[in-house]
Amino acid sequence: MVSAVALDVVLVAAGIVGLWVGATLFVGHAARLARRVGVSDLVVVSLGTSAPELAVSVDAALVGSSDIAAANVVGSNLFNLAILGGVVVVAGAGVFVPRALVHRDAPVMVGTTALVGAFLLDLRVSRLEAAVLLVAFLAYLIVVLRSGTSADVADVPTEPPRWYSPLAALVGLGVVVGGATLLVGAASDLARLLGASEWLVGLTVVAVGTSAPEIAASAVAARRGLATVAVGNVLGSNVFNLLAILGAAAAIRPLAVDAVALGDVGWLAALSALAAVALWSGRRLTRTEGVVVVLAVAARWVLDAL
Repeated sequence: MVSAVALDVVLVAAGIVGLWVGATLFVGHAARLARRVGVSDLVVVSLGTSAPELAVSVDAALVGSSDIAAANVVGSNLFNLAILGGVVVVAGAGVFVPRALVHRDAPVMVGTTALVGAFLLDLRVSRLEAAVLLVAFLAYLIVVLRSGTSADVADVPTEPPRWYSPLAALVGLGVVVGGATLLVGAASDLARLLGASEWLVGLTVVAVGTSAPEIAASAVAARRGLATVAVGNVLGSNVFNLLAILGAAAAIRPLAVDAVALGDVGWLAALSALAAVALWSGRRLTRTEGVVVVLAVAARWVLDAL
């Protein structure tokens, strides 16, 4: 028993490392290629840093681990909000957020969270509901690509693409998929051995692991004095997670989730609304608001663990 748990812990850690390394490689080279064709770096970073969540939830859906597939999305979004709060705390002074993010991305994040909450009232996400999520994501992506955003990372030096950048991006994506497969299998087995629900493991261990790229991207942005980029990355990633990732997973196989999901999604909706209101109140996030968000996410994890 102890040796089996230890092995699963090692495999979970290895899967997380694979996700982080693969996502870093993928995002780095994909951003170089994107800039050449005029695509916003922020769009690439937001989508690319969500590659681990996509790989894990799709893999979980394929093997029938619905709770891990859905909890990974909800947990990642909660953790992303904690990252947002942490970035604001680290930045110290209030973080100014561009109008495009306040008027477009923040309301979309709240709206998509409410939509997913409504879909989960029967503790299922059907293929029809998955189609709605995917169509909504395509519409959102078209709007983002057409309008762009002032929260771009144009001020961040980006090296031109190398001749091997396409191959490097593909290799990075492959490593992400491999890490996801390893993480899902080990996490599911770990939940069984410890007598914990797959939802709890997906909401915490798996979600934190798949959020590693967001942590790295936000840390780099905050360290360079680009906290606005980190905020934009969080908002974009949360929308992508709810619409594209949950939609893709449920399209593969309808998801049936644990009843505790309603409480977690409700908590996520409340925190998303809080963040949106804070932005609308002055397009600036304060350190106090950042601390409140971080503590609220931590409190939810404690409640789930009890």
